[in-house]
Amino acid sequence: MNIYLNGEPQQVPDNITAAQLLETLGLTGKRLAMEVNMEIVPRSTFEEFVIHSDDRVEIVHAIGGG
Repeated sequence: MNIYLNGEPQQVPDNITAAQLLETLGLTGKRLAMEVNMEIVPRSTFEEFVIHSDDRVEIVHAIGGG
């Protein structure tokens, strides 16, 4: 299915979860935040949260500072 990942079209498997998407992208274990259709997806729900066709997914890396 087609989604938009950080503004770019991306093909991903049907019924992929947020956690599986991160694994596919090689981002597992990284400090990041995910937003789907302008709604923050809590990290605690990544395993259950299903991405749908034409969803707009934004992934940003968390950068610490002081």
